Amino acid sequence: MTLIQLWRKLRYGEPVIIVSGLPRSGTSMLMKMLAAGGLEIVSDGLRSADEDNPKGYFELEKIKDLDKNTDKSWLKDLRGKCVKIISFLLRDLPDNNNYRLIFVDRHLEEVIASQNKMLVRRGETGGATSDEKMIENYREHLKRIKNMLAHKPCFEVLYLNHHDVISNPEEISRQVNDFLGLELDLDKMVTSVDPSLYRNRKVAP
Repeated sequence: MTLIQLWRKLRYGEPVIIVSGLPRSGTSMLMKMLAAGGLEIVSDGLRSADEDNPKGYFELEKIKDLDKNTDKSWLKDLRGKCVKIISFLLRDLPDNNNYRLIFVDRHLEEVIASQNKMLVRRGETGGATSDEKMIENYREHLKRIKNMLAHKPCFEVLYLNHHDVISNPEEISRQVNDFLGLELDLDKMVTSVDPSLYRNRKVAP
């Protein structure tokens, strides 16, 4: 632990644990793993499981207004707990907390394919932006957000790859447990991963 991290821990207490990434990048899978391992998850259950996420979304609706609401003092109540926050909202987190962030990367062609199928099921097709342009936009967004995370002392970040989580959940569970400094149930974390839900595969097994 660096001096700045020690100072921040003394001042702001336990970190807010965050799972983040692009939509359809595997964040719900990570949330399920952490819940299975015994970590307290903050979720209101308003968005129920469906065909796109049969195991659930683990979302907190209040998070979706981070970019709109100026009063974010309620985030202090999440210290020591875990919440899912989409990557586009990470910039809206205040500096007066510590954040231990697990960021899930996924092959962008898989992300787009998964998003497109979700939109079709919802009858929301007909977007004007091509897949190629969306990939370009996402790539630029990820570059900017990761640069921000690297330069803000309130964030400690563990980057994971969606494919690795599914292909080697034992190692990923150990990495997550070590990063968080907890004593999670690794066996339950591993068994919570369902490889059959790895759809829209673009990466070779």
